[in-house]
Amino acid sequence: MSRNVPKANFRVRKSEGESMAGLEIPSWDPETALLIGAILLEAFVLYVGYGGLERLVGPYLMDIIVGGDASAR
Repeated sequence: MSRNVPKANFRVRKSEGESMAGLEIPSWDPETALLIGAILLEAFVLYVGYGGLERLVGPYLMDIIVGGDASAR
């Protein structure tokens, strides 16, 4: 079985000290770390805040929306 593909000699050049693409350790900028921390803190505060509001106001709003129908709870 013969193929009509010419033989090709592929050589991979690899020099010492080079790292593979995408495996480098990124250097962090303090401003970037502060921004990420602020976003995480904001997400946590919103999560806790909305949970607290739901516990405080939720039953009252359900009474208003449902209209006191006990079977809807």
